[in-house]
Amino acid sequence: MDAYLQEIKLAVANRESVIVLFTDIHAALGASQIIQQELKIIPQVLYRKQPKELEIWSLIKQADFSVVLGTRSSIFAPVNNLGLIIVDQEEDQVYKQEQVPHYHIREVALMRAEIEGARVIFGSHSPSLESFYLVQNGQLEYQSISSASAYPQVKVIDLRRLAYAERKSKTLFSKFLIDAVASTLAQKGKVLLLINRKGFATSAACHNCGVALKCPRCNINLVFHFDEEKLKCHHCNFKISVPKICPNCNTGYIKYSGMGTEKVESELARIFPQARLNTDIFVETGSVIKNQQVNFDLIGVLAIDNSLNRVDFRAAEKTFNLLMGLTSLTSKSIIIQSANVNHHCFQALIKHEPQLFYQEELKQRKQLNFAPFKHMILVRLRGENLEKVKQAAGDLFARLNIIKTTSLKMLSLNPGQPAQLRGNFYYQILMRATSAQKASHFLKLHLKETHFSGIIVTVDVDPI
Repeated sequence: MDAYLQEIKLAVANRESVIVLFTDIHAALGASQIIQQELKIIPQVLYRKQPKELEIWSLIKQADFSVVLGTRSSIFAPVNNLGLIIVDQEEDQVYKQEQVPHYHIREVALMRAEIEGARVIFGSHSPSLESFYLVQNGQLEYQSISSASAYPQVKVIDLRRLAYAERKSKTLFSKFLIDAVASTLAQKGKVLLLINRKGFATSAACHNCGVALKCPRCNINLVFHFDEEKLKCHHCNFKISVPKICPNCNTGYIKYSGMGTEKVESELARIFPQARLNTDIFVETGSVIKNQQVNFDLIGVLAIDNSLNRVDFRAAEKTFNLLMGLTSLTSKSIIIQSANVNHHCFQALIKHEPQLFYQEELKQRKQLNFAPFKHMILVRLRGENLEKVKQAAGDLFARLNIIKTTSLKMLSLNPGQPAQLRGNFYYQILMRATSAQKASHFLKLHLKETHFSGIIVTVDVDPI
């Protein structure tokens, strides 16, 4: 924040407006207090559904210059004499607008700065691959700011090489991690165990017929929450009480698999009955990295391979960003459990050389023609009738595929990910383009001719 304060002070001295973007409103409000205390400036804070929102936007528009803090949509604040845009934690996925109109803060900030002659600062503990690529090409200047705290020791436990007894017991924690937790607790230290899934079990299925219990609106596995004795969908508000017997065959009992935060807490209570949860040991998801006010003596990372092995070409980058965020929460020790210890994501962390990750990831992306070297474009079709959506997607794919163009390369036609969400069915057409502008022009031209009753078509460039 100190670096931001210096830049804001300089801009205000020149009577220039400043827009500072944060990942959530709590961070923006916290920054507002710091700016008032340190710079004696009262900034305007913008966020969705705030009281008197229109009045605040009007005040900003009328002022000669303003300091505006806010979340994603604040990039469009109607400031006068814009001199500086700051994007905090620019690698965060929240900066991509997933609903129409699709946009990414990075692109909007750079475009607005170019139009209005302003400067842009991207702050991050682990820059996005797109920003790192711009640095390599000389389009952005990179400046490293040393952390006040020491970099922790990072160790990766190979789950494939555990002792036979450990593998047979299917324990959530390796013996090495258990010993490290016990040692930290003995020294009155604080422990954080991170697992990026909520609930007790991530899947509930019949032991007899094998049918998994799914959300009827999203067709996604329901998550078992032990404390509430409910099965919940994490994509919509659907929830049901836990059935005594299988609703499909009426004979089998429900078997649970997978693990979330509640299961980890339950196992910790068994192994360390003397420890107090959320006082001595904290069990959290990835959102914990947004709280920079806490510090731990030991951080253990569980089930990280679920994140690393997702069907997503950005999976390694997202995992690396999460783990780098954890290094700001401890200066002592991080223990990661994985069956893929040689992955460049982990090796870069162990050696404290982030460039190793970026270089290898860029090499792989270039070989596969993925972002940032090419633009990926998703045309999504959604509707309440599965057959209509499937037919419309097939017709559109065939129509676009026969048009000769160098702007776009058609790659695939598949059900959406997820294929059903909140009562709608999804299909998607994946394309690759060298120029986003040319591809956009091509799609605008040809999608105008497309009319499907009861079906909504959207275009997303560089989906997250």
